[in-house]
Amino acid sequence: MKKLILLSLLLLVSPVLVFAQSIDDEITLIQAEFGMGKKQLVEAYMDLPESVANSFWSVYQQYEAERQLLARERLLIINDYLESLDSIGEDEANSLATRTLNNDLALSKLHKTYFKKFKKATSAKDAAKFLQIDVYIHNTIRNAMQQELPFIDEN
Repeated sequence: MKKLILLSLLLLVSPVLVFAQSIDDEITLIQAEFGMGKKQLVEAYMDLPESVANSFWSVYQQYEAERQLLARERLLIINDYLESLDSIGEDEANSLATRTLNNDLALSKLHKTYFKKFKKATSAKDAAKFLQIDVYIHNTIRNAMQQELPFIDEN
């Protein structure tokens, strides 16, 4: 299951980058493609009974709207990093690191908030199951992106 998810996510994200015009266009395209693919993966993994499916998907839509804002900021941080990589100084390094840490913290807070909402809409087990797949998906993507990003002062 994990290999299928990873392969699906990488296939979703990689072709989009080639055709985009600007960073805003790229982010919009990535989020549109990713959102559709992610929903299909979550739907297959969760396999919710009809009695809670509508409640779950209602909360999911709210969650995704908020998560996309954080993902957009994360992609902008990465873009800023790549644009300043050749001349990164103390101030830029500090700003990028602080923004990244704040973004990570905001995502963790979002997970905590929505775990409670998913639990209320479904059950603790279903909420934990969603959190598990969501964290897995995002960690997999972050890991793949991190492997492609150059380190500071790497030549």
